Amino acid sequence: MKTNILLFISAILLSVSTLTPSLAQPIFTDASRSNRERAEDIVKHMTLREKVSLMVYDSPAVERLGIKKYNWWNEALHGIARNGNATVFPMPIAMASSFDAELLEEVFTATSDEGRIKWNIARSSNDENMWYKGLSYWTPNINIFRDPRWGRGMETYGEDPYLTSQLGMAVVRGLQGDNKDGVIKALACAKHYAIHSGPESSRHSFDAVVSERDLWETYLPAFKDLITKADVKQVMFAYNRMFGVPAGANERFMRDILEKEWGFKGVVVSDCWAVKDFYAGHKWSANRVEAAAAAVNAGMDMECGDAVPAIPEAIRRGLVTEESVDESITRVMEYRYLLGEMDETSPWDDIPHDKLCSKEHADLALEVAHKSIVLLENKGILPLKKSEKVLIMGPNADQARMMWGNYNGYPLNESSLLDGIKAKGVNINYVDGIPYVAGLTTTDVTGDVVMKAAFNPDNKEFDIEKYVAAAKEYKTVIFAGGLASCLEGEQLEVSAPGFDGGDRTTLSLPDVQKRVIKALHDAGKRVILVNFSGSAMAFKDEAKWCDAIVQAWYLGQEGGKAIADVIYGDVNPSGKLPLTFYADDSQLVDFEDYSMKGRTYRYFEGKPLYPFGHGLSYTTFKFGKAQIAKTANGDKALVINVRNTGKCDGEEVVQLYISRPDDSEGPIKTLRGFKRIALKAGEETQVCIPLNDETFLWWNPESGRMNPMEGEYTLHYGNTSDSKSLKTIKYRFAK
Repeated sequence: MKTNILLFISAILLSVSTLTPSLAQPIFTDASRSNRERAEDIVKHMTLREKVSLMVYDSPAVERLGIKKYNWWNEALHGIARNGNATVFPMPIAMASSFDAELLEEVFTATSDEGRIKWNIARSSNDENMWYKGLSYWTPNINIFRDPRWGRGMETYGEDPYLTSQLGMAVVRGLQGDNKDGVIKALACAKHYAIHSGPESSRHSFDAVVSERDLWETYLPAFKDLITKADVKQVMFAYNRMFGVPAGANERFMRDILEKEWGFKGVVVSDCWAVKDFYAGHKWSANRVEAAAAAVNAGMDMECGDAVPAIPEAIRRGLVTEESVDESITRVMEYRYLLGEMDETSPWDDIPHDKLCSKEHADLALEVAHKSIVLLENKGILPLKKSEKVLIMGPNADQARMMWGNYNGYPLNESSLLDGIKAKGVNINYVDGIPYVAGLTTTDVTGDVVMKAAFNPDNKEFDIEKYVAAAKEYKTVIFAGGLASCLEGEQLEVSAPGFDGGDRTTLSLPDVQKRVIKALHDAGKRVILVNFSGSAMAFKDEAKWCDAIVQAWYLGQEGGKAIADVIYGDVNPSGKLPLTFYADDSQLVDFEDYSMKGRTYRYFEGKPLYPFGHGLSYTTFKFGKAQIAKTANGDKALVINVRNTGKCDGEEVVQLYISRPDDSEGPIKTLRGFKRIALKAGEETQVCIPLNDETFLWWNPESGRMNPMEGEYTLHYGNTSDSKSLKTIKYRFAK
């Protein structure tokens, strides 16, 4: 009898708990539980329709579960972008010239501070339009800038896998911050996985096929490092196919490599409308339903696009299971909890709002701009004396907004080169009217009419003699030339010679600019070319005509001041090229060929005009003979004494390259260490660069991977990749 009564009471209690689940706190509302536990629980309460809706970048609210509207599409390429006022730092290709990972981590710590401030403001004001206001940033772009004609190369960190990896990890560390009580500051994203670097015009249909060596030696190292070492929380797959299969449906890359081999547990996101390309561009799948199923089956968790809503139909047709959807939406929700976005408060709420567009961040933008400027050529003219009478001209002389690049924010203050020079109080005059390209009008490009002053809307024959005559009373002319983000960039429409869909068809400076420079030279003027571009230029002619060439990239809000500081010697230039500047177009190979043969300093056997790692200074540095020594912890290092032998203070980037003499098919040399140092005139320091397993990662045909390979190596060290300027030492590596 007693047993029956107990059973009856148990049944009653079970019935009550089933009928009134609100009496027990759901796990997903319990902040003491892990993010994963909360995500798994909340997914159990969702309908299939709700699950699918939350796998789209513009995720709606699910009010009954306390889920707010959230937009995953946010940009922070070089500062918070497309979300009002923010500090605008130099473009990534410029920051790469600093060869300074610690500085980049500072930049992206400042960026994520501003992002959190903007998020807190939007949340507190119940802003319904969350596009570009969230905390999941689709940054950094770590594709290899293998061909200088690619328009989006300015978004990358150059042509070298090691440099890209080191700087990319710094970006991730800065953006994501520390984990505070289970909450991180933001989500970074490694993109565009995995073999992607143009052409822009065919990115929705081309197939990237490479050797296994090129794949693991060049295209994958940065992705691997960001995932396995920096713990990046998002990966975005590319538009194109890889080995015949769209990147986002390629199970070898998405499941076997990304998930199983590298252990990636974060959110896989599509590039925008890349899933549509499965059927519309690549003709690989028949329709939207099949494309959506293939993407989810391969591991996509979040789509920027409109294919995922077809998932219920795909489930009904047996193309994908709801369990696969559960796997993806659980990850999505886990990372929303990780951001603290699902709760009312987070440990990141107390960042002072006055950090947004602060002087502190402006000073940081100026510092990185200073270190990004590369002095390519100097025949003794720089630095200019402030007493000298100078004329400035060229399409970029009075263009401040041009220096914002692309994927940009909007600074409170900005500075053109003309502004920066005028602020020096020097004797400068300006003559305007020189276009980027003769005959180019603002209707020939995608937007960006802010730079209309540098176009020639009348389409008339350009009068070069007018500018030669204007320079008659001047010994020195600063020509501010080059390109702009309305001419090179992501899938643009540009109707002008030398440009195609955002890419370039030639590395030469546009003809009208070349003719003005030559005419000034022929008239006996000393010409200083300040070139603005996001990519390499071919300056074979200009190197003969100009007394100095300054590579100014797109330097952000402080660009004009930074360049003026360098031109007049208030700052000693110290930037180094993160990509090869070829002499002319004849040194380039087929743009659509993804083989590394003949590409970049690692495999190019010709003589570039300015090599990777090149950059001049106003002082000189002497490198002593390197020694192999043991460090305090017992590891080995290359130890080099470096002295500033000039008359002014300066900064130098010590570079270590390695080569393997017995590998005839391997790279000529490849970067494996660098260190930026600052030395006063006459000062000497000792630089130690570690020699460890990571230094000697080399292609192993037996494993089909990059492994620490024992054997004989040559260590090349100096301040450039140019073999004639490097010192060498033989070294045998043994594990």
